[in-house]
Amino acid sequence: MLVDCLIINICRGTREAMGSDNFIPCNGAINYQRLVEMFVYRNSHEFKFICQAYSTLYGQNVLHVVSNIQRNNPFARAAYLRMLEPRERDAEIVRNSLFGNGSSVNLNTLIEIACSRPSSELQCIKQAYRSRYNSDLEQDVTTKINSGFKEILMAVLKSCRNYSGKVDISMAMCDAKTLYEAVESGRSVDQKTIISLLSQRNSGQVKAILLSYKQLYGNEFSKSMKQSKCGQFGKELRIVIRCIQNPERFFAKQLRMKNADAREILIRIVITRSEIDIKDINRAFAAKTGSSLENLVRREFNNNKDKTNDIVAGILVGLVNRN
Repeated sequence: MLVDCLIINICRGTREAMGSDNFIPCNGAINYQRLVEMFVYRNSHEFKFICQAYSTLYGQNVLHVVSNIQRNNPFARAAYLRMLEPRERDAEIVRNSLFGNGSSVNLNTLIEIACSRPSSELQCIKQAYRSRYNSDLEQDVTTKINSGFKEILMAVLKSCRNYSGKVDISMAMCDAKTLYEAVESGRSVDQKTIISLLSQRNSGQVKAILLSYKQLYGNEFSKSMKQSKCGQFGKELRIVIRCIQNPERFFAKQLRMKNADAREILIRIVITRSEIDIKDINRAFAAKTGSSLENLVRREFNNNKDKTNDIVAGILVGLVNRN
């Protein structure tokens, strides 16, 4: 851990000497390789001790140092997300999705966190959010979102209160029938019943309901919501359901999208899913594109004039291929 702290200190540079947007690692193959290996192979528990040791040795909070320069520096951004404790990291990502772009909300990122995390983790994220920002996540979502996604996301956020307990298959079968009736029994969709059900079942139970639905009726629930009578509610619910049911496909689709935040999305997804389902995401991405995440990373950070791009690429590729 002492070596890790020394490497960070040697490599971080100073804002006064190198400019406010720099977090430039030192030159030399040994330091480059050591830095990449540290960010690839250390886990969140080890990073916690590294941060504590750094503070003791150098009298600074390394997370604050990196946070101040992460906006326009991909290496600083990757380092910051990698070192931050997961629930704190997700709480910050959610906060930025709600308040980071002025009056607009980044719904894709909010859905990504709220719907891909197990209910037990989501409960911890809500607690971290309250502690970190002295604010209630559900209340902030209610305040900031005006679209139909509000009700759906609120149901998901409320459902994590019921995170304990095993999956009940009998209940899942009954709930699947309830969903079918809510969609098929009338001229319009019974949105209230669907929202109520989502708000009362944790993520594991919802996945069991969706599986039961397919077993009973021969098709995915999300396909049933494509009917014209489902309208905008159906479109929005399908996005959320797909993220809950097949998060690897949701992330792969995010990575295929071409927009100004491509680097941020790539860094965030690889780092936050690196010890969870990054290999599944890689397979889903390859199935749609014929290319791998490693190739995507190398294309995005292919800049021989900027050593930091090589280091970011090394970290992300290492996380993608880590066993």
